[in-house]
Amino acid sequence: MQRRRFCSLALAAIFLFATFPAYLVAEDVAYTRQEDVVYGRKHGLALTMDVFTPKQNANGVGLVWVISASWRSSHEAIRPQFADDFLKRGYTVFAVVHGSQPRFSIPEMIEDLHRAVRFVRSRAAEHHIDPERIGIYGASAGGHLALMMATAGDKGNPEAKDLVDRQSSRVQAVACFFPPTDFLNYGRAGQVMLGRSPGSRSRPAFEFREFDNDSKSFVPITDEQKVLEIGRQISPAHHVSPDDPPVWIMHGDADPLVPLQQSELIVAKLKEAGVTAELVVKPGGAHPWLGIEKDFPLLADWFDKHLAKK
Repeated sequence: MQRRRFCSLALAAIFLFATFPAYLVAEDVAYTRQEDVVYGRKHGLALTMDVFTPKQNANGVGLVWVISASWRSSHEAIRPQFADDFLKRGYTVFAVVHGSQPRFSIPEMIEDLHRAVRFVRSRAAEHHIDPERIGIYGASAGGHLALMMATAGDKGNPEAKDLVDRQSSRVQAVACFFPPTDFLNYGRAGQVMLGRSPGSRSRPAFEFREFDNDSKSFVPITDEQKVLEIGRQISPAHHVSPDDPPVWIMHGDADPLVPLQQSELIVAKLKEAGVTAELVVKPGGAHPWLGIEKDFPLLADWFDKHLAKK
């Protein structure tokens, strides 16, 4: 049954991003929007983000918003309503579109997020934000990728030719909804969830590949031990360390797609490591739940607490 849950991630994500505006009427927010800012390139394609800047009361904090639903990402999925509560409080929001399945797999998406955070930090002066006060948020797959930056962000390569790649991809606070956190212990200990169940709409995201020098092409990774190791590498729960930033998660106790256990597991590990972490359980909450817009101020409160200057 739990494998079937994962097959429907895309459908729930489509609901989250496509129908959300239907029941949320946003107030007018004074901001500017810079669209299709190129933060990187790969395989001849441009990686882009939209930058939302408040016209007044800017607080000097940047928030990376991960545009991802079932690890699908597109410019069309950027809904300004998801940035409203942050813009009202003075946050500058960077809506990041990553390489999307079915063309790209999760390890490649994680690299895109590293690049995006480095890019935002490298442009801190241009956008009038503090490079040491960058938060990140997302829902479902977006929450998973946000937590990867929380637990596996790095200091950058000081010898990189590209000045952006010399920047750190670490973030200073995270807030997210119902994220997958451990693909090797999904719902219960030892339950592997790598998108391989029949009919899974997430399968392409888990089709890991490696470059073959003989054929000069990317070939599928079929060795089961290698696949499981990659599954561990893309699971934020396996990267928890004492220097991780504060993490806030909200998860419904009736989620039919991503088990509540996923959030309980990582929050327990974070607390064990001495990291500030909080899990808010939404009674009856599915994936997502109607009225989720009323909970967005809670994410903003978390960023206010951990990123706003006193």
